[in-house]
Amino acid sequence: MTGNRLYIPRGSTADANYVFDIDPKRAGWEYSGLRIVELGAGGTHTFTTGDSEWIVLPLQGGCTVQMGTDVFQLLGRESVFASVSDFAYVPRDAQVQIASGAGGRFALAGAKCERRLPARYGPAPEVPVEERGDGRYTRLVRNFASADAFDCDKLIAVEVITPGGNWSSFPPHKHDEHRPGVEAELEEIYYFEIDGPNGFGYQRVSPSREGGSDVLAEVRSGDAVLVPDGWHGPSIAQPGHDMYYLNVMAGPGRTREWRICFHPEHTEGYR
Repeated sequence: MTGNRLYIPRGSTADANYVFDIDPKRAGWEYSGLRIVELGAGGTHTFTTGDSEWIVLPLQGGCTVQMGTDVFQLLGRESVFASVSDFAYVPRDAQVQIASGAGGRFALAGAKCERRLPARYGPAPEVPVEERGDGRYTRLVRNFASADAFDCDKLIAVEVITPGGNWSSFPPHKHDEHRPGVEAELEEIYYFEIDGPNGFGYQRVSPSREGGSDVLAEVRSGDAVLVPDGWHGPSIAQPGHDMYYLNVMAGPGRTREWRICFHPEHTEGYR
């Protein structure tokens, strides 16, 4: 697929409800979705989960998430660069209301699923945070809904902070084939925010097979890149501007796994 198809500029999917909205139909695949909702002071947003499970993740500000008798108070954060955040998981086939007293911006990371799991609260102190790489390849990974950290049916989601001038998503890797014990098929969304005015970054997706996905995109706050297949990485942050991205993944596997295959030409000395 071409870069024009995979690069989603800020505002290009906005509507009356969301400033960013990619569902499986719009993405051209089966499972992964992401919405960003902005609320003013005292604002509310109600949505139906349908056939998907969702995580409500504050990007900026806090909110209350209510589903029936389940109510979760999310303290949130000042910005995605300030800290990890608490979050709420809401299952399929439910009606959910988000309310924010002071206002804010909230991500709804979703995946079409089969099982209906219970609604739950994810405390910020329990989010596993790891530093990966060395030198100019160092980045911080917040595994709030990785396959090992939080139970979902299909959804996998993590946050990454790449310091200005650094590379992440390196070595390039892929997860577009089902190979038991080696690689899991997953559709992936990269949603970006850049720290500071006029900052930008770059995202590369290169073909893993003939006719596969191929894009090199300059990304700014609010942009996204879709990865239906192919080697993805590096993600490159402009010097002086830290880069954040939210990864949302899901796929057809019966077992929820995040198994990847590194590009054989770029593996020596990196992780």
